Amino acid sequence: MNKTLIILNPAARGGRSGKLVEKIRSFAGDTEIRLTGAVGDARRMAQDGVREGFEKIVAAGGDGTLNEVLNGVVGSDVALGILPTGTMNVSAAELGIPSGDPARAWEVVERGFSREIDLPRANGQFFIQLAGAGLDAEVVRRTPVELKKSLGPLGYVLTLAQVLAGPPPKISAKPCDGPERQGCFALIGNGRMYGGPFRLFKDACLDDGRLDVLVFKNQSHWDIVRYFQAILAGAHLKLPDIEYFQTESLRVEGPEGVAVELDGESAGELPCEFAISDRRLRVLVPERNGV
Repeated sequence: MNKTLIILNPAARGGRSGKLVEKIRSFAGDTEIRLTGAVGDARRMAQDGVREGFEKIVAAGGDGTLNEVLNGVVGSDVALGILPTGTMNVSAAELGIPSGDPARAWEVVERGFSREIDLPRANGQFFIQLAGAGLDAEVVRRTPVELKKSLGPLGYVLTLAQVLAGPPPKISAKPCDGPERQGCFALIGNGRMYGGPFRLFKDACLDDGRLDVLVFKNQSHWDIVRYFQAILAGAHLKLPDIEYFQTESLRVEGPEGVAVELDGESAGELPCEFAISDRRLRVLVPERNGV
């Protein structure tokens, strides 16, 4: 039995699953491929794969597919692999896994080098890279799947303009080991990157046992432009209306209906408890990042 299972989200490439499966077959040979058809399928398939004795389970898709698969393998000895074929592949970039070339990413899976990383959770659901409460989560919630398929990241930008037209919420972030911070939205990182190449969390490390938190105090159109310019310049932590801190856990509260996202997928509403789990996640990575 081939001990590797690939779980593929065909929607990650605008529904062109036939060509993607064919491409994966060209380098993965007889490795079993299972296609998802709805939200929750990847998690269920990963759980089935664990029970069936697969040693490596590979998430082929974007960050949302990866999140489902990791939630399916948590608590097992399975090594999690990544074939970044989705709209957003932030976790792959953080781990040094090649994007845009599934064959090179597959080489990482085959070589089998792994790294154990922290496994954050939010109200009982696990995530690998990032979470958000407020603005970005509301953008994720409101952006239709069809828009993401047709426009990619630009779809989120169009939705952002709509969200900014409304009044911002007031939220509070209460860490376990420091003062409460208040603002309009918050981002919580396990790694350094957010939204692609943007290194928001300068001190973050995937295995340091701490969450990295940014609280943004304002949310007008001008504020978002100002924040984005500062992020591009690597100077956002110098702004007086952005607070950055690290903590092992925190509680984020806000008005009724404020959205939460995990790894770029909607994940309910505030209040939300964020913490580093006692469990660890074994991820297949390039040799220079593995053990």
